[in-house]
This record gives sequence, structure tokens and C-alpha cells, in this order.
Amino acid sequence: MAKTIVVKQIGSPIRRPASQRATLKGLGLNKMNRTRELEDTPAVRGMVNSIPHLAVIVEERG
Repeated sequence: MAKTIVVKQIGSPIRRPASQRATLKGLGLNKMNRTRELEDTPAVRGMVNSIPHLAVIVEERG
């Protein structure tokens, strides 16, 4: 089984650059306090790290 991480949206995409909104959408997040369990890959980690004010890693599984 692959390692996964739980990502939570902590900020609103309102009045943010389009690239940051697109990153949130790419992570599958669209509303405040939503969480998603995603595969732990460098690409996903990079997306989360590029918007630390909008999304955080809550938990690492596996």
C-alpha cells in the first residue's frame, strides 16, 4: 500500500492569484476545512508547500 498524506484547506481562495486557486483545485480542495487523502508524492508535497497559507498536511499515513 502506498503512503498517503491528509491535506486540509485552512484558507480561502478569495482574492488570491489564479495560480494559487488552481493549485487548490488540483489538490481536490474547494471549501474551507475540507480534507483530502492524497498519495504522498513529491508533486503533491510541492503543491502543498507552494500554498502554506491555504493548505496544510494534517497527517501522514502508511
